[in-house]
Order: sequence, then C-alpha cells, then structure tokens
Amino acid sequence: MAEPVRDPAAPSSAPAPAVRGGRESTPGGPVHELLAPRETALGGSTVVRRLLPSLGRRMVGAWCFVDHYGPDDIAEEPGMQVPPHPHMGLQTVSWLHQGEVLHRDSLGSLATVRPRELGLMTSGRAISHSEESPRPHARLLHGAQLWVALPDTHRHTDPAFEHHPDLPHVTAPGLDATVILGTLDTATSPGTTHTPLVGADLTLARGAHHRLPLEPDFEYAVLTMSGHTEVDGVRLDPGAMLYLGTGRPHL
Repeated sequence: MAEPVRDPAAPSSAPAPAVRGGRESTPGGPVHELLAPRETALGGSTVVRRLLPSLGRRMVGAWCFVDHYGPDDIAEEPGMQVPPHPHMGLQTVSWLHQGEVLHRDSLGSLATVRPRELGLMTSGRAISHSEESPRPHARLLHGAQLWVALPDTHRHTDPAFEHHPDLPHVTAPGLDATVILGTLDTATSPGTTHTPLVGADLTLARGAHHRLPLEPDFEYAVLTMSGHTEVDGVRLDPGAMLYLGTGRPHL
C-alpha cells in the first residue's frame, strides 16, 4: 500500500519545540517554585517520584536529577532491583533514611549503603553499576537518588566510588543537619566534589525553627522527605520540593 504524501506547505500538527533549562532560566534572586513530582518505575520493582528534571526546571546548580522513593514496605518484596547500567559525565549520590542498598560497579566496588551514609559514584568517562536490596533486607525502604553534573574539565575523569559511613553534622537545639556534600556553616563533607555546591539532610524536632546560612551565589531547593515543614513561609508536604532560586544569605 502506498504511503500518503504530506503537503510540505500544510501546517504541522507537531507542537513547536520549547527550550527548557540553561542559564537563562536561573533567576537572579529568591523565588518560590513548587516542583511537581511524576511517578516513574525504577528497575521494575520500585516506583520513584521524580522531581528533577522537570518541565521548566532541569537543574538546581549542578544538581541535575532527584528521585524520592518510599517509605515502601518491602518485607515480602524483592525491594530495589536495578540491573547493571552505564553512566557518564556525572556523579550519583545514594541517600537513605530507611533500609539498605547494595552497590556493585565495574570497578569491582561492593558496598552496602545504610541510612545517613554517603554512597558517591563518579562516573567520569564511564562506569556501570547496579543497585539492589540485600537479602535478607529491612522491612522499609526510603531514600533519594541524586545526580550531580560534572563540569567540562572533569567530565572525562577516571571513574571512582566512595562510601562514607561517617559524615559531619551541624547541630543546634531541635536541629541535626548531616552534610552530604560541600560545606554547610562550618562543616564540610569528605565526599569529592568537582564544582561548588552543597547538599545536606536536616532533621528537625517538632516545632523547631532555624535560620541557616547560605551562599547567595548558589541556587537552592528543599525536598521534604517525611513529615511537614514550612520553608521560607511555604508549607511542604512529604515528597514536595521547593525551588528557591538565588540571592539568599540565609534560609
């Protein structure tokens, strides 16, 4: 059967392309932009809520990817089962609140990442890895997977994996902040970074109110992993992420 011939002068039904992300989309001051998650299947057994990239907001500084998952009851399930797959030109950050994830990679690394421990993989010129719940495993699985885009000067660096069970903390009444990457206040993570950034996990007691020092030149976003928080006057439910823009000396 002959294919119909389309008139090149006829209007196209395809949507016009739209440019998203890039420096032009970085605000020059503070904003409040709620990022809506979308559910995505990961490895066929885990459903995650993807917050970055999203329509209209592809990155927050060098952070280019955020998945939030759980808390999931996996007592009678295989849990996370992500088969070997490759990465290039970025770093992956594995961060858990509950459960365990077994990391294997093509360098021969084998590590079990537990809650509040940093699993940091630098893919550089190329690496392949898998992530799975060990057997047996804890009943609940809850965590986040984050990626950092490497700058051009380090995009083809040698691949590496780091496991840091002990990370520095910033503490105050009602606050315990674990510094995952970069520097917060006076605490610096041992994790290797190739571009200026910061990542921290804040645990707040009910009713606690704190002001944290920020770098005005940085972009920031806040993800509420569990519970309900109020960030800069905006209420965040569990799994919600608020993009804050730049130009803030504190939060």
